[in-house]
Amino acid sequence: MKFILGKKVNMTQVFTQDGHVEPVTVISAGPNTVTCVKSQESDGYESVQVGYVPRPKNETEKAAHKRYQFVREFRIEGKGVDLKVGDTINASTFAVNDTVEVSGISKGKGFQGVVKRHGFHGGSRTHGQKHSEREPGAIGGRGRAGGRVSLGMRMAGRMGSDRITVKNLKVVQIDSEGGLILVRGAIPGHRGTLVEIKSS
Repeated sequence: MKFILGKKVNMTQVFTQDGHVEPVTVISAGPNTVTCVKSQESDGYESVQVGYVPRPKNETEKAAHKRYQFVREFRIEGKGVDLKVGDTINASTFAVNDTVEVSGISKGKGFQGVVKRHGFHGGSRTHGQKHSEREPGAIGGRGRAGGRVSLGMRMAGRMGSDRITVKNLKVVQIDSEGGLILVRGAIPGHRGTLVEIKSS
């Protein structure tokens, strides 16, 4: 299993060998440092914990995971662990045409109405309607749910800032020296968002 932490840089396009244009997202990946390895015998499951972006050096800080700005753990049950604390993971871990999944926090959009948040069509534009083009309409009452608003009712509210995972993305190019991975398609978040990349 391959995995790495990185940051979203931007989107661009590249030309393939046969002249086709591929829309890609550029990710600045690694280097990551292994800070902890957990095993089935000692912890009950197998995983590797990695750190990304070192903090300013603090001689008094002994814990490895506190020496990095970002620390994440990747479960690798049943696949064996051939890494040890102190090992480095970089972009060259992946190869062109690898299939990966990318997880990150999506852009926050603040408080939004039901049309933008849930795709409601709004009210009728005719028959005397005046101010209800983007209103949600009735939300309950009478027989349904005993006259109260049901849990999970789609209404206006905060939108975005959710953890999103995009699967089946293809690695188009690898720049080992620059630490860049180019994947086909879009990934969640704004420029600079921390993302987790792992093989599918």
